[in-house]
Amino acid sequence: MVEYVENKEIIARRIAKFFSDGDIVNLGIGLPTQVGNYIPSGVTVLLQSENGMIGLGPAPAPGAEDKDLTNAGAQPVTILPGGCFFDSAYSFGIICGGHVDFTVLGVLEVDQEGNLANYKIPGKMVPGMGGAMDLVVGSKKVIAATTHFEKSGQSKLKRSCTLPLTAAKEVDFVVTDVGVFEIKDGKFILMEWFPPYSPEFILANCSADIVVAEGCKQGEA
Repeated sequence: MVEYVENKEIIARRIAKFFSDGDIVNLGIGLPTQVGNYIPSGVTVLLQSENGMIGLGPAPAPGAEDKDLTNAGAQPVTILPGGCFFDSAYSFGIICGGHVDFTVLGVLEVDQEGNLANYKIPGKMVPGMGGAMDLVVGSKKVIAATTHFEKSGQSKLKRSCTLPLTAAKEVDFVVTDVGVFEIKDGKFILMEWFPPYSPEFILANCSADIVVAEGCKQGEA
């Protein structure tokens, strides 16, 4: 029997392969920020942060952080040559104006209708929803990045979300540490799986409706 082991790196590496040269990409707080470290060689993307930056680079080396240069989650970042700064109103104009090609964000739950919950757990203190509601509605494509299982052992891929929604029917793809899913026609379509897991493992460990795509393949992060 295969034992699940959490692997955030494989998620970040695989998501980085979605992008094409020239894409404008917003990376959410937490796991999604790691995606910027794995952009393929020869592909130039413009990383945007909703607090007013475009042209972010990889995370700074330990000890090289600049306290005045942080992303929307207050994490230290770098800025590439040609990067620029602007106020948050202009930043959200870029987002709400439909100029962001991809947004990548972490989720607490995502369901087969493309609904996502990522900002609130009833009864727990939270810092707020941030820019997620604007990002998922304004971006051309939305990728949910998440480890596959909750601490309880239940899959984060749901038939229907139980937590308060961040947005309804906006998620296009989900990348977990067991595979890559497209959301289509009210189902999760399994496009790739990551060893040591298999389509059979994924189907057996998720209560949502999952269809194994014709041509589903073993993924390489």
